[in-house]
Amino acid sequence: MTENKRIDEPTGTQTVGHEWDGIEELDTPMPRWWVFTFWGTIVWALAYIVLYPAIPMVNSATQGVWNWSSRGQFEQELQAEAVRRAPITSALAAIPVEQLAGDERLYQAAVEGGRAAFKVHCVQCHGSGAAGSAGYPNLNDDDWLWGGDMPAIHYTLTNGIRQPDHDETRFSQMPAFAGVLSNGEIDAVTSYVRSLSGLEKASPKSATGAALFSNNCASCHGVDGKGLREFGAPNLTDGIWLYGGDKASLTTTVNNARYGVMPRWNNRLDPVTIKMLAAYVHSLGGGEANPAPAATPVPDPAKVASNVKP
Repeated sequence: MTENKRIDEPTGTQTVGHEWDGIEELDTPMPRWWVFTFWGTIVWALAYIVLYPAIPMVNSATQGVWNWSSRGQFEQELQAEAVRRAPITSALAAIPVEQLAGDERLYQAAVEGGRAAFKVHCVQCHGSGAAGSAGYPNLNDDDWLWGGDMPAIHYTLTNGIRQPDHDETRFSQMPAFAGVLSNGEIDAVTSYVRSLSGLEKASPKSATGAALFSNNCASCHGVDGKGLREFGAPNLTDGIWLYGGDKASLTTTVNNARYGVMPRWNNRLDPVTIKMLAAYVHSLGGGEANPAPAATPVPDPAKVASNVKP
């Protein structure tokens, strides 16, 4: 093909030596900057292969001379952040949860840490705004099944609800009344429960339900229907419903009962993170006042004096 090469007269450029249907291709040289760039990318690629992980192997990749990895860098950044947070973390670990609200600096640090942990571990059930949904409590209101002060929230987070593998878990069991009460009786109880929160007006049916409620439900929900926290039994008079307060939802609850569970976090999160979560949930707006710390007994001066050795 070399014998077919010639100089193109209009451009002064040599042809590549072949033609098709009278069309020839000019052998125009690449721009010098492009050639240097091309060879530079080859040199850069070779250097990268030598210095960094690059070549895939069966179970990993070549480590490179610098033994660098994105995971290793991330671990270093985590360690550096842990060192930076160590003073606050140590202080949070040392302070009892019932005293946390008394230290404004630590409390605010705990709330912010809990906010981040909530987004990772809790929004799947309680929602990004902690407003909950059917079967998952709204953490912004002031309605609490087991207590809304910080120690009570901390205990719930630590031990979970209805966790069969943990003796300290919160546990309650509402019986299913299908087969225990007739459909008419369940309908009457449902009407009475709805009347407690003003969803229905009092009627002969709700009066019948009141007697059935007293015999079957008051032992957990209280004679006034305001619930008993030692059993995790909800207040039925405030119009706040975990599974819905409409007729159909309440009928399903009475017929089949409910058995919601919450994981215990003491086998998944460290104690400081659980404490921070408790502070954040308590800060959402519905947290109740923490119990007053136990008073330190004041010694009797007369007894102290009588015990002083001469």
